[in-house]
Amino acid sequence: MDNPASDRILAGMSTKDEILIVGGGLNGPALALALAQAGFAVTVIDALEIDPRENPDFDGRSYALALGSQRLLDGIGLWDRLAGDAQPMLDIKVTDGHAGHGPSPFFMHFDHREIEEGPMGYMVEDRHLRRALLDKMRETDGVTLLNGKSVTGQSTSATGVSLTLDDGSQISGAIVIGCDGRSSGTAQRAGIKRTGWDYGQTSLVCSISHELPHNGVAHQFFMPSGPLAILPLTGNRSSIVWSETTGLAHEINALDDDGYLAALQPRFGDFLGEISLAGKRFTYPLGLTLANAMIADRLALVGDAAHGVHPIAGQGLNAGLRDVAALAETLADAKRRGEDPASPLVLARYQQWRRFDTASMALATDTFNRLFSNDNPLLRLGRDIGMGLINAAPALRRGFIREAAGLSGDLPRLMRGRPL
Repeated sequence: MDNPASDRILAGMSTKDEILIVGGGLNGPALALALAQAGFAVTVIDALEIDPRENPDFDGRSYALALGSQRLLDGIGLWDRLAGDAQPMLDIKVTDGHAGHGPSPFFMHFDHREIEEGPMGYMVEDRHLRRALLDKMRETDGVTLLNGKSVTGQSTSATGVSLTLDDGSQISGAIVIGCDGRSSGTAQRAGIKRTGWDYGQTSLVCSISHELPHNGVAHQFFMPSGPLAILPLTGNRSSIVWSETTGLAHEINALDDDGYLAALQPRFGDFLGEISLAGKRFTYPLGLTLANAMIADRLALVGDAAHGVHPIAGQGLNAGLRDVAALAETLADAKRRGEDPASPLVLARYQQWRRFDTASMALATDTFNRLFSNDNPLLRLGRDIGMGLINAAPALRRGFIREAAGLSGDLPRLMRGRPL
């Protein structure tokens, strides 16, 4: 034993394998399934009752899953349940312009045929992904789901962590993992502060039906007030993520459906023919928020609890799933080596792995939003020429495609198609 820190990280006889996950949205259940594969006993505490999670109706929400995220879902046994309802994203077209005036002649076009792995990603509806996660958790030994329970207190000792629930009961484990969003109570109770700012933008989210096929092409149209993403769903449907200044977004969202579509139409254009709403409408305030640390004593943060970014590149959920894969691998490897997975040195490996990537992503999305969400003629000229140059350079274009597909950087095993 030549490791001078071994006495600090080797698991003692009293160390438990129980892991407590606060948050039952998407990242929490995915992490629970990955950790269960590694032999951990996991409890997921979800403040929402089970009925809304199981709603089979389409409410308009969907997710753009990069290819790396699809591999993770396949690795934890979900993809066979989702593949039939997933829409491959074959091309991405990025343009710049004004509503009602069409796009600039300079653009970027990313074609999945320029990489060997296949589609750059898939669009999956919220109802299908949540149902698959719930069903798989119920079937998986070692996963316990507590619905309709909120955490009101947490305490840490030398041997474990204890959570107090809103019904007065307590639950204990070796580690608590916060998957509870941008306003993470897990982080707040641990004294982890946040850094960030509001963009003065609000995202209008809905799904539409359209007359003509989308052919698996995703569109990102940058306008001075914010970007508009048109993302292909199965059939002649697309998901809309439409950013506007907050005041205008609230005015648009207050309109009836016909007025809403009338506001969308000049921004959307007519390239897919007649459009109509297909599901509910949502709004989300946009801002940047980063936890000042991703770990604390016997605690780790995942997804939006650690980093909430602008949806400009659709990387929010994908970044969270990369956290899931990295943390599951870190804890599984520690367990195999006989280390205490709750050791500060083990958790520090996770933070070191993910911190630079998440900070870089936050900087990139912040920069892109500031660069494109304005009407400065010099900036417009510079960004249009830049897009044209990237589009004309195969090596640069291929790099952007691999980034969009979630295939770049230090990928965890699950995102490389390898077992945990």
